[in-house]
Amino acid sequence: MKEEIANIEKNALEEIKNAKDANSLNEARVKYLGKKGELTTILRGMGTIAQEERPKIGEMVNRVRDNLEEKIVEAEKNIKNKELLEKLTKEKIDVTMPSKKQELGSIHPITKVIDEVKEIFIGLGYKIAEGPEIEFAEYNFDKLNTPAGHPARDIQDTMYITDDILLRSQTSTMQARVMENTKPPIKIICPGTVYRSDSVDATHSPVFHQIEGLVVDRHITMSDLKGTLKVFAQTYLGEDTKIRFRPHHFPFTEPSAEMDVSCFVCKGKGCNVCKGEGWIEILGCGMVHPNVLENCNINSKEYTGFAFGFGVERIAMAKHGIDDMRLLFENDVRFLKQF
Repeated sequence: MKEEIANIEKNALEEIKNAKDANSLNEARVKYLGKKGELTTILRGMGTIAQEERPKIGEMVNRVRDNLEEKIVEAEKNIKNKELLEKLTKEKIDVTMPSKKQELGSIHPITKVIDEVKEIFIGLGYKIAEGPEIEFAEYNFDKLNTPAGHPARDIQDTMYITDDILLRSQTSTMQARVMENTKPPIKIICPGTVYRSDSVDATHSPVFHQIEGLVVDRHITMSDLKGTLKVFAQTYLGEDTKIRFRPHHFPFTEPSAEMDVSCFVCKGKGCNVCKGEGWIEILGCGMVHPNVLENCNINSKEYTGFAFGFGVERIAMAKHGIDDMRLLFENDVRFLKQF
């Protein structure tokens, strides 16, 4: 019996020593120390051994079992250390290798134009007025002298939610809101997103951006409007920029005009940007219609005002020579990184 136990110990120690991984080590443990293991079987058969031999055999089996358990724990630790070392060696990072290039973003040209225009008009004493993009028809149309039945209220041109609620088609809604709740003098610009029921093409989009301005005070005249816009144009586009006004019609201003600036690319000589005309149309403007003032509880006999508005995309396209509005929305980094 002692010889058998000695052979079990010898074989077990050899298998534990040669175990390459946790699975093979566990197989050795089960083979010798498991419920049906070779050493466990001897312990269960102690009843068949002569009584005087039992203590010696029992002591020997316990010693062998303790020795094997100690060797298994030691082997398990060595295997884990070996596996960790192999993993670290395999997955190590070479810190001397060049890293992947980090692509840094930049300010979008639309945001850039809005910020630049804000800075100019804040310098002229204007305040920024912002408001809801989902608006009541009352502020989008009625208070701006655009009554029911006016062509601008055509469902084909405007995105209605209900008969009385729509996505605003102009930031002029904030002009009405400010005039209704603020006593003159008023000097504001209203930047923001607006919506029209337009198909997407090189010059149209159902979602675009506007900046509108409003001044209301005593003794405001058309010359104040022209002087303000001249300062804006020359500050933003260059000191040699010339401006001209052409008669137009807007329901919320009277008289109304469209303003052109001399092409800052060809200096008025004619080029692809200005389509050979030497001039680029950038905004609409005019004196605030007396009806608009009265609709907003401002006495039109005591106060006058002027308003102007332009599309941010148009300014960006004109300044940077962009011929397709869709480039501003497609998020092509190759295009955007130019700005």
